[in-house]
Amino acid sequence: MKRTLFIGSLGIMLGVGAALAAEQTWTGQISDSMCGKDHSMMKHDGKKVTARDCTMECVKAGAKYVFVSKGTVYALENQNLKDLQTHAGHTVRLTGELASDGKSIRVSKIAMPGSKKK
Repeated sequence: MKRTLFIGSLGIMLGVGAALAAEQTWTGQISDSMCGKDHSMMKHDGKKVTARDCTMECVKAGAKYVFVSKGTVYALENQNLKDLQTHAGHTVRLTGELASDGKSIRVSKIAMPGSKKK
């Protein structure tokens, strides 16, 4: 009886762990850790810059790429992913695994909305 309960509990724990690690897809913007969800303060020679230009400049200055979706800013674990630079400042569909802390994502795919690219 104890063995059956132990095996059942272990199976449930493994199932929950696998569910948390499952890939998800969100829509949001690739941004930077300095500005997060608001690029409105960034100006160059008195002119506003685009979200893309702001993100690229902030990353060049040492910020990390982040992902902003529905007002939440997520850290991105794999900063060396080429698609982050390609889509900096863009609204994208991002696929990846949400960390157990709910604050960071390991990205597996980034695509423009409506894109069928895999």
